[in-house]
Amino acid sequence: MTYSLAVDALGDPTRRAIVERLREGARAVREVARDLPVSRPAASQHLRVLKEAGLVRDRRDGTRRLCELDAHRMAELRSYLDGFWAAGLEGFAPAGPALRRKSRAPL
Repeated sequence: MTYSLAVDALGDPTRRAIVERLREGARAVREVARDLPVSRPAASQHLRVLKEAGLVRDRRDGTRRLCELDAHRMAELRSYLDGFWAAGLEGFAPAGPALRRKSRAPL
């Protein structure tokens, strides 16, 4: 997975709203586009960006095309982002004892 594409795709508020809707399960494009502040063709373009980033996939269901989150890709992205969190916490670990000593010092 190209993480930069995924992160860039999620940088747009409309695409984040689409991802939020798809968290609840697969939806037709019409359902995804409902109540968004963009036209249905624009919503389709946003879905295309999310698909190109590997976060969303679609499948035929009769005459409808259903969109859904790609759970495997979303898990990969989460793992990638968790790495930043872990690295940040590791950076605080050496400072921990000094901070504890400082907080116990009389004022």
